[in-house]
Amino acid sequence: MDVRVSSDSLGEVHIPADAYYGPQTRRAVENFPISGMRLPRFFIEAQGLIKASAAAAHVKLNELETKIGDAIIRAAEEVIEGKWDHQFVVDVFQAGAGTSQNMNANEVIANRALELLGYERDRKDIIHPNDHVNKGQSTNDTIPAAMYIATYHAVHRQLLPVLNELYWALINRAAAFRHVLKSGRTHLQDAVPMRLGQEFAGYAAHIEAVTKQIVRISDDLLDIGIGGNAVGTGINTHPKYSTYVVEELRNRTGIKWRLPDEGKRFAFMQNPVVVVRVSGLLKELAIHLIKISSDLRLLSSGPRTGLAEIRLPAVQPGSSIMPGKVNPVLPEMMYMVCSQVIGNDTALSTAATGSQLEINVMMPVMAHLILQSISILSHGVKTFTIKCVEGIEANEENCHYWMEQSLGLVTMLNPIIGYDRAALLTYRAVEHGLSIKDVVIEEGVISEVEWNELIQKSAPLPEMVNLDV
Repeated sequence: MDVRVSSDSLGEVHIPADAYYGPQTRRAVENFPISGMRLPRFFIEAQGLIKASAAAAHVKLNELETKIGDAIIRAAEEVIEGKWDHQFVVDVFQAGAGTSQNMNANEVIANRALELLGYERDRKDIIHPNDHVNKGQSTNDTIPAAMYIATYHAVHRQLLPVLNELYWALINRAAAFRHVLKSGRTHLQDAVPMRLGQEFAGYAAHIEAVTKQIVRISDDLLDIGIGGNAVGTGINTHPKYSTYVVEELRNRTGIKWRLPDEGKRFAFMQNPVVVVRVSGLLKELAIHLIKISSDLRLLSSGPRTGLAEIRLPAVQPGSSIMPGKVNPVLPEMMYMVCSQVIGNDTALSTAATGSQLEINVMMPVMAHLILQSISILSHGVKTFTIKCVEGIEANEENCHYWMEQSLGLVTMLNPIIGYDRAALLTYRAVEHGLSIKDVVIEEGVISEVEWNELIQKSAPLPEMVNLDV
């Protein structure tokens, strides 16, 4: 491997000749060969946004030479665009707080800025990764700020659109199935009649509720304590620096980032707790998705020996030994994704306890976990919606059959004959292998016409959903 020799405060370091990163990044690569996982595109983009905005603020305040500042901005913009993602090489499990990740950005941007000005890499006398690119900053404010920016972008650009698609797919199925009577089930046992459309409307309501909560809590991610520097005091920064950085971030993203007040800025520095709240809602979303995917597996079970009240789209053969078998692979995938998200929330909550005094040193893994959860949920939900939910069909014949067999139908007679006599009718139906309808008509409790009217009244036809909303 062709190498170049660079140095930092600890001495000389051998670096791949074509690398834009520098000695501190290389030391981190050698010190932390842990997982092979890197922080993702959203985080690197956020780092680029912060570095470009900081340089612009310093130029505006005459604290950075325009020529140097403009080169840093151009290099940072290339980072924002994703041109140098392959140069961000530090493992997720790295030095506490993310110092290595911050220096990875500083070194890549410094060397690319030097190149743009016609200099060779590592000319720290011209552009220094710490003195120029990291000017006015610290790992301790840029890493949590990058985490908030990345999380906000991931939520709004990646997760919320697919949750909206899932919600409307479920609403569409609820409308399509609104006329289908079926047996409800509680404790996995027979219960009173309901509509298949009502079951799906319930699923949609779960997704709608948690989506609204995610939108609400994501607003708190807009409070970024950039400019707090090492501990929140803003040491070595111009009094207007923080304001100018946030203004630049607003201009670059079109998003209304905010500077928290002094107390909240110190809280921001001490622990990035908003990501804990977002992660908690992602866990709640995962719980709802597990419920929905598990129900779809149950409702489609069979097709000959299970409930088979719905049919899921067949997307691939289900068995390596049983010909013709088709499994509910999309709901199974969704369950696995959600299991990981629930695990990520536990790990993130544990990492959040790594805050002592003025800083949480576990931020890199927190950033990894929250962004991974958003990513796999987004991809999982999109695939689940398109390949499964949108193509679900009702097996009306089976829905009617199981409803007719349900012992829960006797509940409709409570107002007519009372609970105790209704229970006796149930026991007789079980003892003789009859349906409740057969026993009721045989004993002359009500007529068949009255029975059918009771069933319709027990599960009134829901109002039609307006799909044009």
